[in-house]
Amino acid sequence: MNLRRYQWPLYGLVACIVVLPYFVLGKMNRDIHQADAMVAHSAQVESVTSNLLYEVRDLEAAASIIASGIDVPNVRRRVAESENHIPTLLSELIALTADNPEQQVRVGELKAAIEQRREYSLSVIAEGDSPERKQLRIAMAQNFPMRGAASALLNEESRLLAQRTETARRLRTQGRWLSVTTSLLQLGLLSLLLWMTLRLQRHRTAAEHAASSANERAVAVMQTIREPIAVIDGQQRVVLHNAAFGELYADADADAGDLTMYGQPIHDIGNGAWSGREITQRLGDVLSRGRELWDFEIEQTTADGVQRTMMLSARRMNLPGREDEVALITLSDISSQKASEAAIVELNQQLEGKIEQVSDVNRELEAFSYSVSHDLRAPLRHISGFADKLARQLGDEADEKSRHYIATIDNSARRMAMLIDDLLVYSRLGRSALRLQPVDMQSLVAETRALLDSNAAVDTPDRRIKWHIDPLPMVVADDNMMRQVWLNLLGNAVKYSAPRERTRIDVGHRRLDDGRHEFTVRDNGVGFDMQYAGKLFGVFQRMHKASEFPGTGIGLASVQRVLTRHGGTITAESAIDQGTTFRFTLPALLDNPAASPSSNT
Repeated sequence: MNLRRYQWPLYGLVACIVVLPYFVLGKMNRDIHQADAMVAHSAQVESVTSNLLYEVRDLEAAASIIASGIDVPNVRRRVAESENHIPTLLSELIALTADNPEQQVRVGELKAAIEQRREYSLSVIAEGDSPERKQLRIAMAQNFPMRGAASALLNEESRLLAQRTETARRLRTQGRWLSVTTSLLQLGLLSLLLWMTLRLQRHRTAAEHAASSANERAVAVMQTIREPIAVIDGQQRVVLHNAAFGELYADADADAGDLTMYGQPIHDIGNGAWSGREITQRLGDVLSRGRELWDFEIEQTTADGVQRTMMLSARRMNLPGREDEVALITLSDISSQKASEAAIVELNQQLEGKIEQVSDVNRELEAFSYSVSHDLRAPLRHISGFADKLARQLGDEADEKSRHYIATIDNSARRMAMLIDDLLVYSRLGRSALRLQPVDMQSLVAETRALLDSNAAVDTPDRRIKWHIDPLPMVVADDNMMRQVWLNLLGNAVKYSAPRERTRIDVGHRRLDDGRHEFTVRDNGVGFDMQYAGKLFGVFQRMHKASEFPGTGIGLASVQRVLTRHGGTITAESAIDQGTTFRFTLPALLDNPAASPSSNT
């Protein structure tokens, strides 16, 4: 069914059903109102006539009372009031019956009678006790009767009242039926229009669905693109833009949900980022001359106050729904690229200037290593050897003090040798190249634990250590350096928990929110005061005396150096006599966690 061919006839039908009843009902309401007014008019005529007759009778009664010898102020006041009311009521009655000539005749007869009776009443009052008063009273009673004229007047008004009441009732009934009929017709019309609207809506929806879907897809793609995109008109006002453009150039004080800049001149947005004369000129050329702009670099300070280098492209296009041509602007933030290029150039310059310095440092390190490994070791061996010879030379003749001196010399030489060895290890950890490979942390911990258990069994046969080791992953690291880390951390846990009757060491692991691995080593040892934690990872720094716990103070410094070279960190938490917890992290370079079971003994 083609509804368009019935469009104008339906409009005419709507006009007839909606507009015509409006005028018909308006006229009927006016007729009803007029009928009601006439009913009220008849009632008012009856009321005025009754009041007029009452005032005349009241005047005659007052005259009779005065004629009978009762002349008091109240009676005189009644006479005065009637004198005032009668002319007024007569004038009102004449005005009310002006539209009815027949009633005017009756009113005239009634007025003549009333005037005569009023004159007789006043004459009776004025004559006092004279004989004429009696004659006047008799004449007043016999002449000029009012009942006939008043009755004719009231009967006619009663007839008119009944007729007008019936007319008003009939008009109301007709009005109600017309209202009901009109309402039914309008309801039918509304149903027809609703049906037609639904039909048209379905056709329109089917016709517009393809265009709407295409538009939604285009808008979704535009809003999803993270590169800033905008469309400007001939006056360089923003017509459209995507979310990335709004985030970059919207006012910094704007709410997160209010980043639209539609209708704003482009040179007014972004805190002046587009206000440059050159960019305004080039965009004007694109819009007015159709020139295309490709990969044009501009420096901008955007709304967030950040200096950026943007790559701008623009071309003129036709936008559906607009008669004028617009320009499509696309941007790319190449600030990081520019900064990287500048940094690379600067680093290359610095690298060229420091190659010789690095060579010198390497030669100095090699010389230092040679000196430590040869020049320092030889005197230490001589000191230790001659101390031993001196002890054998003295033999049993050496007294207690001599043996003490010799033992001190030998122990100091041995400690110096240990310091040199640890210092060489620390130096190699910083100089040797990282050999990155998958490292099974579970296996490294198990090997280190076995070594520490065997050493503890030799040194303190009665000691028992309870280990709890969580499943540990595989990471990308240097195998030898990671072994050094676990040997130092677990060795410290075993060493500083030696005073406890039962030693407990926990090794844990978890993945952080950013993907890094976090390992923990917790013991129930003697702990340390956290106010000295700042020097914990320094070279030759110790929290306890050498007489209490052996060591050189380089182990934790070596651990920190290894983890730093792997891009990790290490921290410690402790309290005196409450144990220590070391936490270190490694980057998630390999997500291949080992499925080794936890170990509990």
